[in-house]
Amino acid sequence: MLSIRDADISDIPLIRELCFKVWPQTYSSLLSKDQVEYMLELMYSEKSLAKQITEEGFPFIIVNDGDEPVGFASFGEIEKDIYKLQKLYVLPNQQGKGTGKFVIDYIIDKIKAADATALRLQVFRKNNAKAFYEKLGFTVILEFKFDIGHGYVMDDYLMEKKLL
Repeated sequence: MLSIRDADISDIPLIRELCFKVWPQTYSSLLSKDQVEYMLELMYSEKSLAKQITEEGFPFIIVNDGDEPVGFASFGEIEKDIYKLQKLYVLPNQQGKGTGKFVIDYIIDKIKAADATALRLQVFRKNNAKAFYEKLGFTVILEFKFDIGHGYVMDDYLMEKKLL
């Protein structure tokens, strides 16, 4: 049975463990090994996660299947009544089982209670997750590239689901 709980600083090792089980498999065929390693350090080092959890206003949640942690997500308000899904990663053996949809539904319920009008997210243009988000009602509202340092550029879609 799937459940979700709020994460805190003590969950950083678990978030990192889950990340390192999902991220390389998701991106190794799409990005260079060096870029994957750079991005993991940039976004998932202990220091970076601590800052995200405590300072940046994007709380993390942990998804469990029974007692087993199987994924995590992070989201928060980016402008009045508009929220952004910063991260959503589910273990490969959970993908296709409704876990990602369960997490999105949970987040939407939570932010609707705070009068959100839209949920946005970024997805790498080469990532198959775009089709998953489209099935859930997200649409592309912008295509853009941005520099993440060390000569690396992300080529993403900004997607949005209206909640009205």
